[in-house]
Amino acid sequence: MQNQVKPTGSTGKTALIIGGGPAGLMAAEVLANAGVAVQLCDAMPSVGRKFLLAGKGGLNLTHSEPAELFATRFGQRQAQVQPWLNDLGAAQLRDWAKGLGVDTFIGSSGRVFPTDMKSAPLLRAWLHRLRVAGVQFHMRHRWVGRDGTDWCFDTPKGPVQLTADAVVLALGGGSWARLGSDGAWVPLLQAAGVPVVPLQPANCGFEVAGWTEHFSSRFAGQPFKTVALAFTNSQGDSFRRQGEFVATATGIEGSLVYAASSLVRDEIDLNGSATVHLDLLPDKTPERVLADVAHPRGTRSLSSHLKSRLGLDGIKAAILYELLDKDTINTPAALAAAIKALPITLVKTRPLDEAISSAGGVAFEALTDQLMLEPLPGVFCAGEMLDWEAPTGGYLLNASMASGQRAGQGVLSFLGL
Repeated sequence: MQNQVKPTGSTGKTALIIGGGPAGLMAAEVLANAGVAVQLCDAMPSVGRKFLLAGKGGLNLTHSEPAELFATRFGQRQAQVQPWLNDLGAAQLRDWAKGLGVDTFIGSSGRVFPTDMKSAPLLRAWLHRLRVAGVQFHMRHRWVGRDGTDWCFDTPKGPVQLTADAVVLALGGGSWARLGSDGAWVPLLQAAGVPVVPLQPANCGFEVAGWTEHFSSRFAGQPFKTVALAFTNSQGDSFRRQGEFVATATGIEGSLVYAASSLVRDEIDLNGSATVHLDLLPDKTPERVLADVAHPRGTRSLSSHLKSRLGLDGIKAAILYELLDKDTINTPAALAAAIKALPITLVKTRPLDEAISSAGGVAFEALTDQLMLEPLPGVFCAGEMLDWEAPTGGYLLNASMASGQRAGQGVLSFLGL
């Protein structure tokens, strides 16, 4: 069965978007606004499913920090990502949201959220605007390959083939497969001669060599609050930040861990493990901690002493007993040093499907500056399926949407519009 994209836009040109996440939707908006007839296909029953889930705790749209600092959050891919952000940075994205009737505010951490903290109203308004602009949506259309110039899909009603003057692939990475980002596109593009860097977890949790059953059963799911995490890899690159994270049954996860995850993951890949250092009392100096630990405790137990002098109890005290030997526990100088820099050895990432996002993807070497695939003229890529990564905090979403805009602009240039 073959269905042709029928031009309805004023230009007579057609475009096919495969993938209904923020990058694909933004590409669709650019094209439809320019008079291109756009059809958008997605394998899921509705678009923006990961976008909606990410907004359950409050949609972090972008970050308010200065553009120069914002751009550094993309690490080795700053040079590739910065041009996208020049066109759709934080200020422009807030203006875009306002154009949909969604006001935003800057939180205490500098993160930017919709005033109502919700993603659903923004997505509804966006989809309404896209439909008014003529974008046609086809759900439960799973891309399975190409047949000449035809793009082939499996649907509940059987195979469907679509053609268009240009195509934008915005198929996501490899995390949260149940929401559509399953990485099934990797072998399809590789078969077409497109180089793909293996997908890896990003913004992910890690496993330790092994918690004891006592620690795991009592403290899994409990947070470490007001701590600092430090890590220096074997190349000398360093990370240190204060925040929070959570103990899991097998290791650690949470915002502070995610912020360090790319450095830690790469070190594990290189050397088999990575040792981070946890400062349990970042607001106290090493000298103060040592003085309090060494203070005579009389008949009190060490646990009572640490609680009364330093406020260390619960999971913070428990991890000391979990990771330190008796000699260290009973030597004030060694215990004080551990409180300020407790070594935790991490041995593997949690599975890709559990990660907030993924690293790896379509290699930039295969792309033009406008995100067209060199091996497949007229085919563009956008979003998390490209080989870049970013920390949480609004960076990932902002850059994904900016890449969709970039790809859409690239299509217009390719079509001579």
